[in-house]
Amino acid sequence: MATHRSAEKRDRQGKKHQSRNVAVKSRTKTEIKKVLESVEVGEKESSEKALKSAIKIIKKAASKGVYHKNNASRKVSRLTKKVNSLKKA
Repeated sequence: MATHRSAEKRDRQGKKHQSRNVAVKSRTKTEIKKVLESVEVGEKESSEKALKSAIKIIKKAASKGVYHKNNASRKVSRLTKKVNSLKKA
């Protein structure tokens, strides 16, 4: 347990950041699942819309520091690759 004022403040900040990060990660995972589900069904239009939405949310999470920028880029790249595989088939 923190005993100094600055350590107590740091503890409060950490809890705020943690709850914010959990919410952002949850939202991101939900968007990724939407893309994967529409790709699995084989719907091109809906998967492209879902991808566009997911990319926006993933990039925003990276800008807030929830994900490292390379991690975010990797997620976007893998999702895009899956959606583009529908176009060829």
